[in-house]
Amino acid sequence: MKNKKIIVLMGGPSKEAEVSRRTGKAIAEALCSLGYNAQTLELVPEQLLADIKAQGGEIVFNALHGKFGEDGALQGLLEMAGIPYTGSGVMAQAVGMNKKISKDVFVGAGIPTAMAKSYNGETQSEADIVAHIKANFTIPVVLKPATQGSSIGVTIVREASELTAAVKEALVYDNILVVEQYLDGHEFTVPVLEGKALPVIEIRPHSGEYDYTSKYTTGATDYLVPAPIDDALTEKMQAIGENVYRELQCSGVIRIDFMTNKAGEPFVLEYNTIPGMTATSLVPKSAKAMGMDFPTLCEKILLTAGLGKF
Repeated sequence: MKNKKIIVLMGGPSKEAEVSRRTGKAIAEALCSLGYNAQTLELVPEQLLADIKAQGGEIVFNALHGKFGEDGALQGLLEMAGIPYTGSGVMAQAVGMNKKISKDVFVGAGIPTAMAKSYNGETQSEADIVAHIKANFTIPVVLKPATQGSSIGVTIVREASELTAAVKEALVYDNILVVEQYLDGHEFTVPVLEGKALPVIEIRPHSGEYDYTSKYTTGATDYLVPAPIDDALTEKMQAIGENVYRELQCSGVIRIDFMTNKAGEPFVLEYNTIPGMTATSLVPKSAKAMGMDFPTLCEKILLTAGLGKF
């Protein structure tokens, strides 16, 4: 594959574009250090195929976060164009990008997940949404726009008086709102590479909330890897993570985020089909804990590039 021209696709119109650019730059540099012919490309959606052709691209390493990169659009385009790409296919990407649909899949597959309900801001009034949440959930709750990543638009509502403003804010990002019962345990994440779980990471944000700032500010969060938990909980989360990978027919690497409750039971929050690969990102930290350096991780992901993904 070292004789192939690799396009590391990044940026684009997503609200996560800057994170994507950091990811893409790091991946391209890592692949070049191993002797691959890799070059970054800024996504301009309407001319993507022409841009790939102009650069002589033969394989696409997908470093796009959010819109187009993680919703199945890019994957469908590349499948039609016959250009091999990294990561999961159309279905796994589209489901992972939509928190409402992924919740439905978790429930249907028997994967433990926090109790949740979705609301449609186009067909339901904000007042009706607020009233339903108050009637069916116990505060605190977590509000999530259905199709945003990197914790964009996510709010933890700790007081009933904050609920109306939080609903209004979340609906700015997406007409579909997912409300999740807050779990008051600890936060973990489990990367899965080619179907095999990597070491579990415990996430301890200094602010108490793992929001956008905590995710992308160096030093704002402590990451404990391997997580200081017993073998039983480690193995349980890894097994659940591998099950998510199988059920969604994923490819390459994904990352499954967990919260525990007071009893220490783990629940899946969501899965991320294009995990960040920056200096503060989680998948590289987990890989490093098992002796895999960043260029090797990037190479392993690259070698999963292909077509005909589900």
